[in-house]
Amino acid sequence: MSHRLLFVCMGNICRSPTAKGVFDRALTEARIAFESESAGTHDYHVGHPPDRRAVEAARRAGVDIGSDISRLFVREDFHRFDRIFAMDRANLEHIDALRPDDATARVQLVMELVPDYGMEEVPDPYYGGRTGFVQVIDMLDAAAEALVRELRS
Repeated sequence: MSHRLLFVCMGNICRSPTAKGVFDRALTEARIAFESESAGTHDYHVGHPPDRRAVEAARRAGVDIGSDISRLFVREDFHRFDRIFAMDRANLEHIDALRPDDATARVQLVMELVPDYGMEEVPDPYYGGRTGFVQVIDMLDAAAEALVRELRS
């Protein structure tokens, strides 16, 4: 069985492409079958690659996100994916506002995978410095490992 995962943030140029890359690495290393994409709740950057700072932070962590292209979250995603992971509550609210009655995807905050981490939301590093991008990767690494454990059990 292949798991279909979607990672969603606001503009789809920082957190969600990073999440996709981090989770792709963890699931591939665990030999778990999956398909994944990332999307944004706003169309500010549709068609653009990830923020160069996100690409660099991911590269330093051994993850390649440079070829990703931003896209908008759409209602059809509720049927194309099994799990939809939002980076923060605002993203979750945007996703829920589009939810059709017959939605099949499970939607949750990505950090719900690691409730003991101490942070419910992945902070947006866009207006900050390099440290914020590194923090995002650390958080997503913990969440990805938790998902691997969940899918193996």
